[in-house]
Amino acid sequence: MIKLEHVGLLRQGTWILDDINWQVKPGEQWVVLGLNGAGKTALLHMLSAFHFPVTGEVTVLGRRFGKDPLGEALRQDIGLVSQTLKQRFYVEDTAYQIVLSGGFSSIGLYETPTDQMRQKAKQLLRDVGIFHYADQAYEKLSQGEKQRVMIARSLMRNPKLLILDEPTTGLDFVAKEQLLETVESIMKKDNPPTVLYVTHHVDEILPGFTHVLMLKDGKVFQSGERQVLLTEKSLSAFFQLPLDMMWQHERPYLFKK
Repeated sequence: MIKLEHVGLLRQGTWILDDINWQVKPGEQWVVLGLNGAGKTALLHMLSAFHFPVTGEVTVLGRRFGKDPLGEALRQDIGLVSQTLKQRFYVEDTAYQIVLSGGFSSIGLYETPTDQMRQKAKQLLRDVGIFHYADQAYEKLSQGEKQRVMIARSLMRNPKLLILDEPTTGLDFVAKEQLLETVESIMKKDNPPTVLYVTHHVDEILPGFTHVLMLKDGKVFQSGERQVLLTEKSLSAFFQLPLDMMWQHERPYLFKK
């Protein structure tokens, strides 16, 4: 699915990403964990072919950067939910229209959807729990509802890779848990997309995630299986704080000692 070998990304004389080695295999579900400034967003932009590495080799969904067609050809197979994307939509469009637009990868709905696309959009709204808001203007939805609209939209083209960039930002507790429940349900489906879930909150690492990439100062701090990496010792070293950890409902929670 993804293979990065000695990848470096340089911006204005600073290495945003430095010697990144990382591999995502089919069937794995990953969390990318890191504090602000760790290089998480730069990594996502590179995987979506918006940035190209200065050093190393990048292969995403079988396409090798510098060798195979990228750009829109690659992004058709990637579903993306980010704060930047969410802000680009027309506030007067309904939730249903925005989800339908995902079938064309457009901002706004300019083409006539097929009946099959219409049925799929309705089902996706049901799947994320907001079908009753289908005809509601986007601007009148809560932040959590908007995020679930974005997730439904990202699934319209059956992506092989689903990237969720800090999707709980700005959400209250209830909206956050509803969104996390949506993410968990996606990973439980038959033939789900590979999910890359980007966060700096350890408690968002759901049971469905199999692996964690810890990114720090543009470098890989650790990567591997979720249950192996998520220990008090490794997380204390990662955050540079003495931490206690507790598991509840197969989710980790941290406390400062």
